[in-house]
Amino acid sequence: MNADDWLRAFAAELHQRRVGGDVARHVVAEAATHLREGGGDPWLVFGAPQAYAAAIVESIGTAPGPRPGPVRLHARGITKRYGRQVVLRDASLTVRAGQIAAVVGANGCGKSTFLRICAGLVSPDAGEVTVAGRLSYCPQQGGTADFLLPDEHFVLVGAGQGVPRVPARRAGRAAARQLGWDAGNAALARHLSGGTRQKLNLTMSTLTQPDVLLLDEPYQGFDQGSYVNLWDQLTRLRDEGRAIVVVTHLLNQLDRVDVVLDLPPAHQGGRS
Repeated sequence: MNADDWLRAFAAELHQRRVGGDVARHVVAEAATHLREGGGDPWLVFGAPQAYAAAIVESIGTAPGPRPGPVRLHARGITKRYGRQVVLRDASLTVRAGQIAAVVGANGCGKSTFLRICAGLVSPDAGEVTVAGRLSYCPQQGGTADFLLPDEHFVLVGAGQGVPRVPARRAGRAAARQLGWDAGNAALARHLSGGTRQKLNLTMSTLTQPDVLLLDEPYQGFDQGSYVNLWDQLTRLRDEGRAIVVVTHLLNQLDRVDVVLDLPPAHQGGRS
């Protein structure tokens, strides 16, 4: 592990211990400066990243995160069948303002079906979903119009909220930049790559300033940098008080979520 790898591991350890963003950046920058000016193996200078992060937390403490707010989404006893196939059985989830929930499970266990039920797009055979506030849904596929520019998508979403064209376009481009994408120079949606289309989907889903944000594997086609940008954006939205539900099969970010719903395999087959 070289110095850059050590610094990345150290930054991740600080984040996991909920050290505030500005404080964490300052501490990592200090360590980087020390290594650059003094040289040496970081393992010999500071020790293991985990141990040094623990020592930092002990000395400066952590910034208290925002307390979860009121319940924004409550799904209780959700059951869904397709013919004789039971896709979901008695699935329940409660998410408050200021929380990220992950819905995980094997392929075919009903993750996407559960999210569509929460979005009101599919009716359950049993159970109920209650949503408090404005809801936005980002599908795994679709959601974009082939012959429109990204700016035109932003204008359409803004029109639905009574936002004029110029502010809607500006807000869309700003949200896209948080995902590492310059939407202002983009082509028609039909010419965008799969990953960039998904960034467009994500950007539209956040433009309405939702209280509840439902995301169905929103990172499809993303490279590593875009994937990191996504989770940074979700953390910002959570800290702003949004309730976020993410369907995912990637477990390496579960340390960044507050609630996990692990769905069991579907009975007699099923749909994802």
